[in-house]
Amino acid sequence: LEAVQTRGHVRCGLSHYSLNHELGDQFLLMELCRAVAAVLFGSPDKYLGVHVTNLNHFQQLNGRDVDLLLFVDAHTVQREVRESTTGAGFSFSSPYLYDGLTFYGNKTLVECAEDEKTYGDCSSLLVCVPRNSDGYRFVKSSFPSHFFIVGDSNSEALNMLVNGICNVLATDRYSMMVPHLSLELNTDKKYIMGTKAMTDVPLAIVTRNSDREFSDVINWVVQALFYGQERGLTKDSSFCQSYTKPNLRAADLNFMNAVYCVGNYGDISVYGQDDSRMNHINNGTNGMLHHIPFGNMSGKDNYPGNTVTDTLLNDIREKQSLNCGVVVPDGYNGDIANGNGLVGMSVDYCRMLSAGLFDGNPDLVKLFALSESDESPFFALDNRSIDVLAGGRIEKKYDFASPPLLGGFHFSTPYYYGDEPAR
Repeated sequence: LEAVQTRGHVRCGLSHYSLNHELGDQFLLMELCRAVAAVLFGSPDKYLGVHVTNLNHFQQLNGRDVDLLLFVDAHTVQREVRESTTGAGFSFSSPYLYDGLTFYGNKTLVECAEDEKTYGDCSSLLVCVPRNSDGYRFVKSSFPSHFFIVGDSNSEALNMLVNGICNVLATDRYSMMVPHLSLELNTDKKYIMGTKAMTDVPLAIVTRNSDREFSDVINWVVQALFYGQERGLTKDSSFCQSYTKPNLRAADLNFMNAVYCVGNYGDISVYGQDDSRMNHINNGTNGMLHHIPFGNMSGKDNYPGNTVTDTLLNDIREKQSLNCGVVVPDGYNGDIANGNGLVGMSVDYCRMLSAGLFDGNPDLVKLFALSESDESPFFALDNRSIDVLAGGRIEKKYDFASPPLLGGFHFSTPYYYGDEPAR
């Protein structure tokens, strides 16, 4: 964070479509970059777009040529642990979009691809797909090798379709909503977009995992955009405030600058017309939980082996015991080990974590009941009386360090949403 602030701009890894503004100023990825700049500097224009490709974007991030990636990257467990092209793990924001693979091209052959049919009327199917993409992994596992051809980038795969080298393009739905591609591909209306989403993946902003604070700042930018839409707040230049002091602490940044300087999530997202409602702000009528794909966790090249380098993880495994705090409501006096409802769910998560740490044994865990009415659960976590807290509410004030009282905390993907409003 300090390095970016001292430099005076944030470097966003973007595709050439975003960098060339071929997609209009409201294109989501560019607007997300501008929202980050607005929060970091009080100005949405203090960013530098850096061209990255399918082949090099994780290397560019790992090598510190960019500060974050906005490249339609899927969040997978594999990439958190060890991304295949760099051998490094990365951090991911909350998803800014749920997307999936779709087929685009000749109507008959698109239907063939959706049905994974390669005989009869479908025997001429030839799918173009960019290398090192989520679509490539799906196509490779679904079709014999002579039914697809690989391009080095999205642009090359697109050109193969336009030039007749293939007759169907496999790409993410988001790219097919881009006006540039729609115009370029469909001037004579000979192509159609498939109606089936072949995969369903969360797309997120990617940062290096070596600086948790900066990654958390990026995540709260995304959350601010959601919050703005939920509360009906939108772009307002009178509230878009520059900072009077340089190099603010993360906790002191004005995250609402993302909304007031750029717009809320609905303002900047091309998925505002998405009828699936998966990318709409939840109003209690649709599910809020969605899995994170594992990715390719098989093979020695994609898994770091049994070496444990994290000090806390190593200590827990050596003592063969996990101290797990469980948040309980005021006045709770029951045995949390036999709790039900949300308390029981939290206890189950403690046991699941024990099973994951200790070769399938769910019982190597000590449970500690901690009241939800005060900050005692977070103080217990901060002073290491417990190793992990189940049932803690995600709040910005706990995410960033507040010396001398509390250090910052990591939060998992949410496993439960209550009825309380966002804050």
